[in-house]
Amino acid sequence: MIPRYSRPQMAAIWAPENRFRIWFEIEAHACEAMAGLGIIPKAAAEAIWNGGKAAMAALAADPAGNVGKIDAIERVTKHDVIAFLTWLGEFIGPEARFVHQGMTSSDVLDTSFAVQLSQAADLLIADIDRLMTALRKRAQEHKNTPTIGRSHGIHAEPTTFGVKLAGHYAAFARNRARLVMARAEIATCAISGAVGTFANVDPRIEAHVAQKLGLSVEPVSTQVIPRDRHAMFFSVLAVVAASLENLATEIRHLQRTELREAEEFFSEGQKGSSAMPHKRNPVLTENLTGLARVVRSAVTPALENVTLWHERDISHSSVERYIAPDATVTLDFALGRATSVVEQLVVYPERMQGNLAALGGLVFSQRVMLALTQKGMSREDAYAAVQRNAMEAWRGNASFLALSRADKEIGQFLSDDELTALFDMRYHTKHVDTIFKRVFG
Repeated sequence: MIPRYSRPQMAAIWAPENRFRIWFEIEAHACEAMAGLGIIPKAAAEAIWNGGKAAMAALAADPAGNVGKIDAIERVTKHDVIAFLTWLGEFIGPEARFVHQGMTSSDVLDTSFAVQLSQAADLLIADIDRLMTALRKRAQEHKNTPTIGRSHGIHAEPTTFGVKLAGHYAAFARNRARLVMARAEIATCAISGAVGTFANVDPRIEAHVAQKLGLSVEPVSTQVIPRDRHAMFFSVLAVVAASLENLATEIRHLQRTELREAEEFFSEGQKGSSAMPHKRNPVLTENLTGLARVVRSAVTPALENVTLWHERDISHSSVERYIAPDATVTLDFALGRATSVVEQLVVYPERMQGNLAALGGLVFSQRVMLALTQKGMSREDAYAAVQRNAMEAWRGNASFLALSRADKEIGQFLSDDELTALFDMRYHTKHVDTIFKRVFG
């Protein structure tokens, strides 16, 4: 995480004080369950809650100081959970001996990680909701704004700018559903002890902690929560990032000088280049493209984390300390930036209209070909007749309509009026309502 691409709410999830607060809650809820089962005294569980709350208050009042104390203990113990429990015990007193009974470090670490990823997912889902709201509003605004559709970057047939945006809205609707499922898959609790057999910790303790934290229980945790869950989670983040890049790339292309159909908002006082005062560069969407690469880079190590030695090793641990904060913080920032870009996107319908007409009606070539076949010409002959006139129009010799009118072979099948009717933009937009109903309901 770097401040430039971090937003406070998401960054706070990965702050040490949040992690330690979750660790305390896991331990305290476990002690609460143990007391209910008669494993430890109820008075001890109450003392642990009270002492822990005092510890959390101290942590909130002086995060740097108390995190520094825990880090200092860890430099001696070489073990982060033991360091935390040692610090916590100073606030609890003698009853601290009942904390962590029958549990192993992964019970705390993996369950805490599940809570943090769930918290991150909730923010990302909210981010997607805001982006979808922006896309829907702009799509409705430009539902009937005609523009050229492009394949291979080359003029194809007309569409509308609203349909373009509706396609991106639909992608993020799918992404939202994926993220909701990924959140459910990652939100699991493991309080099963060494090698996951519950030998020293009753399964009812795990169930209690899971219920208190809003998690489900992990069916088989060995000693860690299986990492295929995490691999799926980061893969979904990567798909969201890929959809962001797809949207960003569309805007970048439309902002090119040769097109100028849409562009990022250029604020008062903004500078596009240190050397060329005229520049208005798509810097935000270029930034989104780069950020998407960072998020996607988490997928390969997350997949490699699935393979662990026997019941556990910690080869996954160092990886997750990097990729979890980086991927979630970066994606959160990127979704926020994309929403702002869409909300403020400057659209130029007149440029879209100009580009539609730039090649003299070539965009209607398929309709002319189909009309010829319906009049009795073979598809091969119709294609050849349309293409030879289209290529002349491509070279700028005349408009496609004028060339088609002058073509004697085409004239045998289509009158001037019939040809002219084929160059009607409304033909290509007649089902826009259907598309919008499918996308937006």
